[in-house]
Amino acid sequence: LAALITPNLPEACEILGIDEIRNQSQMKDAAKRMLELGSQCVLLKGGHLDDEDCVDILYDGNDWIELNAKRVNTPHTHGTGCTLSAAIAAGLARGMTMKESVALAKQYITTSINHSPVIGEGIGPVGHHAFREHFPWAAKVES
Repeated sequence: LAALITPNLPEACEILGIDEIRNQSQMKDAAKRMLELGSQCVLLKGGHLDDEDCVDILYDGNDWIELNAKRVNTPHTHGTGCTLSAAIAAGLARGMTMKESVALAKQYITTSINHSPVIGEGIGPVGHHAFREHFPWAAKVES
């Protein structure tokens, strides 16, 4: 029933009953297999790979879109999955296509990770406030 599922690599492995996903080729295979489970699109998030870039793969059954971003060296990534999904939903609610919504959400989450505040000890949250500076159209939506 889902228009989009957004698993990270460990979640994809659990869903598919496989040990690990180590590269983009395996990511594409996993995305294809997950799409067969019934959703309209799959956004497989590659942040758990050890690559210099974080590559997410969007697959709709026809097109493959690779969304690349430089890895941000921070432990403060709490909430990335929820934030990404919410940003995609917001884009869809504004009338964007799935591809547009996912691409903008990827930019937003990367910016939010880059602006993660240091709060206490351990893994902190992403910097949700970053949208005001980097996505000026969002400020208009707030009011």
